[in-house]
Amino acid sequence: KLFKIKEETDYITNPKDSGYISYHMNVLVPLRLQERVEYIEAEIQIRTIAMDFWASLEHQLRYKKDFDYTDDMAKELQDCAVLSAQLDARMDSLRQRVENQK
Repeated sequence: KLFKIKEETDYITNPKDSGYISYHMNVLVPLRLQERVEYIEAEIQIRTIAMDFWASLEHQLRYKKDFDYTDDMAKELQDCAVLSAQLDARMDSLRQRVENQK
């Protein structure tokens, strides 16, 4: 087995208030040493390209220290999260239509 799942957090079904959407898995990855195996904890974040773009921008705006992160910016990001999720759904629908034609 490559890893053990320790915890899963589904921010796709239950997005954060900020608009953040992703699927997280905290896993234990075996590290094989000479006489034993130790497990190292790692986090896997599963996102679409749109989710990743949104999360990267939100992180940059929220944590950059050379300007003020305003409530207006937070609201705009929430609106963008909704649009991003709609884009993902439309793109997936299009992909499924193509697959169904094969």
